[in-house]
Amino acid sequence: MKAIVFDGGSVRLINDYPKPTPAPGESLIQVELAAVCSTDREILRGYRPDFRGVMGHEFVGVVRESDDLGLIDRRVVGEINLSCGSCLYCISGRPHHCSERRVLGISAKDGAFAEFLTLPNSLLHPIPEVLMPEQAIFAEPLAAALRITEQVTFPHRTPVAILGDGRLALMICQALAATTCAELTVFGRHREKLALFARWATTATEPTGSFEIVVDATGSPDSLSSALCLTRSEGVLIMKSTYAGSAQIDMSEVVVREIRIQGSRCGSFEPALELLQAQRLDLPRIQLFAPDDFKAAFESSAFKAGLAF
Repeated sequence: MKAIVFDGGSVRLINDYPKPTPAPGESLIQVELAAVCSTDREILRGYRPDFRGVMGHEFVGVVRESDDLGLIDRRVVGEINLSCGSCLYCISGRPHHCSERRVLGISAKDGAFAEFLTLPNSLLHPIPEVLMPEQAIFAEPLAAALRITEQVTFPHRTPVAILGDGRLALMICQALAATTCAELTVFGRHREKLALFARWATTATEPTGSFEIVVDATGSPDSLSSALCLTRSEGVLIMKSTYAGSAQIDMSEVVVREIRIQGSRCGSFEPALELLQAQRLDLPRIQLFAPDDFKAAFESSAFKAGLAF
């Protein structure tokens, strides 16, 4: 099968990569659409230096083989964290932090930039029939955006700043607008991208003011100091960015101003699919590429680039 494979230093298309075989309790999914996200680009920059294999973790596909007969021929999306089920984190209800966790297309598990992939049946979510693949592909980043609302309380009219004007920031802005009564302000560098946020938030290109809750969704370590400055004393700074390298921060300021720093990663798919099904979001148009044009997809400046298999 065709697969886009990272070897630790570079990425290439392989036309005869072995087709995976589902284990008991797993399904074989034929990939229809896979999205390129900032994490994929950061892997190329060294974010996951131990990863080798098929990249990609955001996908829509059709189940072709499964020991769960109800899944066969269903169009699905899938969660990306494969847990062991028996470690401290798994038995205490935190499988996303499993000690032996594998992550689709990111860590020790071949991903979605291929014609086929396998995942445990428990991680698959059938897509409501009203959703097209170009809509359902947003389930994973939207679930990650909604994770914030599982971790932090948003009192009525709470001033919230979102740093970043990319796809994840757009998902976060819309998710918070749909599920909270917070007053949202988005700071970004690109006026044309900020225009997409204007329906739900005040927008600006220069970070100013102070906010009870600040969400860093820039994908850049350079923004951390700005995010900290925007956060009020005893406020919450939510980190959604993952990137190669490290960031520096004045921890004395965090201590003295009693700022809470909250990491935030993956979320539940059910509320994300419900929100997509309700058609309450403005989803950006996807620029589609063939697998042979994967380099163009990685380099695309489109708001969302996708590989159509």
